[in-house]
Amino acid sequence: MKTHLNLATSDLERAVAFYSVLLDAKPTKERKDYALFVTERPGLELALDLRDAVVPSDDVHYGIYVETPDEVDLAIERLSAAELAESIEREQTCCYANQTKVWAVDPDGRRWEVYTVHDDTDDGTRSCCN
Repeated sequence: MKTHLNLATSDLERAVAFYSVLLDAKPTKERKDYALFVTERPGLELALDLRDAVVPSDDVHYGIYVETPDEVDLAIERLSAAELAESIEREQTCCYANQTKVWAVDPDGRRWEVYTVHDDTDDGTRSCCN
């Protein structure tokens, strides 16, 4: 099973560069106004459509769950090397879980996290997701 996600972008070249690093993959299809990523880990089909303008919502973010802190560290290395890592959180409590994560922002302003969960907690702190 794969999740399909279609995102508009105002700069396809920059978006392809960003998602190549985030997903550690190259597009399986590229056209002048379109790119498609198909990945197994995560199970995802991500389509990017070129648009004149994009206004992302400020009340949403996207995430990629990974099984181990080592996988988060690999994402940190990739994103940092490409100067895309916005922030790194190690063993922070957020959304009823103790997590390690790295945040990055795509060229159109969408916030992404690559994260793992260490333990569930009773703390519902939500400010970490904003």
